[in-house]
Amino acid sequence: MNAYLLKNGRILDPAQRLDMRGDLRLRAGQIAEMAPSLTPEAGEMVIDCTDCWVAPGLVDIHVHLREPGQSHKETLQTGGAAAVVGGFTSVCCMPNTDPPLDSSTLVREILSRAAQESPCKVYVVAALTQGMRGETPCDYHALKQAGAVACSDDAFPVQSAETMRRAMLGCAAYDLPVVTHCEDKTLSEGASMHAGAVSARLGLKGAPSSAETVQIARNALLAQETGCHLHIQHLSTAMGVELVRFFRARGVQITTEVSPHHLLLTDVACTDFDTDAKMNPPLRAEADRVALAQGVLDGVIDCIATDHAPHAPFEKMQPFPVAPFGIVGLETALGCMLLWNNQLSQPLTPLQMVNLLSTAPARLMRLPAGTLAIGASADVVVIDPNLHWRVSPDNLHSKSKNTPFKGWELLGKARYTFVNGVMVHQHA
Repeated sequence: MNAYLLKNGRILDPAQRLDMRGDLRLRAGQIAEMAPSLTPEAGEMVIDCTDCWVAPGLVDIHVHLREPGQSHKETLQTGGAAAVVGGFTSVCCMPNTDPPLDSSTLVREILSRAAQESPCKVYVVAALTQGMRGETPCDYHALKQAGAVACSDDAFPVQSAETMRRAMLGCAAYDLPVVTHCEDKTLSEGASMHAGAVSARLGLKGAPSSAETVQIARNALLAQETGCHLHIQHLSTAMGVELVRFFRARGVQITTEVSPHHLLLTDVACTDFDTDAKMNPPLRAEADRVALAQGVLDGVIDCIATDHAPHAPFEKMQPFPVAPFGIVGLETALGCMLLWNNQLSQPLTPLQMVNLLSTAPARLMRLPAGTLAIGASADVVVIDPNLHWRVSPDNLHSKSKNTPFKGWELLGKARYTFVNGVMVHQHA
């Protein structure tokens, strides 16, 4: 059945500045009709959305689906399944695969396979340099023609300023955003967590905040010179927030994201050498967490992205210094964000929350998503914002289970997820 009437919901669409109680009709894969009250038609399934939000499907512009070459961690199918359970209908996959997504052939292959294998829509962020080695820029025209929406070397950020400048010039010429993890490897080499009191107590080498901020400043200056759209991934430091604020005020086209774990956790989570709390950039100090929260409230931080980074159990079970960085996040992001928002003295409105998780990220990457406009693809999520649920790794749909939120009681869950008007998830 591909005709649905979602009745009695709180319809939220930041793209139209719309917050209303009413009904939404999905028909032939599109948003067909919206009104305070609609009469059911023959052949359509009626879903009561009382006390729920009806919103455009969530959009995650920073996801690792691990294909090709790392299917023991995740696949297009399992990553897509985790996405729709989390309410995400569109995701952008990162290029640090094996081999890296640095050619038009590989971009087309992933897009073709994802269309067949993933229950959610998959877009490709292609590599910024050949082999993600930080040396030679890719053929950005070919990548754009193949369907890439942006370019990034992700966890292998370009260390050479001249190479980055050339890459930015190339991407700007083809209107491709440069998406970058900001890390000066000379400052963070050998580190496994944030440099601070906790790392000192644990006897672990830490990465200073400057490892992030030095590259934010450098990249912003290069973006100013080249006219490139620079998007900073997973901001983690208080000074990083201020640098984004500073450069944006001076006309630099700079946007940024923050991950739910950096809003809810600090380096204290690493106290018991829990490798599920090991990520890059690392969990920082409480002052950084507070500054990131303020950045979201101020609008300096544009959107939420999970940095969903699955790893197999045997990889995470290694000693803390050698275990890989990263956590899964697609299935917990919504619950984490609503829990975080509920803890604020002045919470964001539901419309603002949907904007952070759907409309804003879609707009940044220019994706055909993030709206409930009539005629738009029926990518829709029905959210129960009051549903309390406990995180159990055994119940996650991702192929990997590496979450620091195991055992947490989160707030809010996707009850239904639709992609192109097809129900791809229903919460039991």
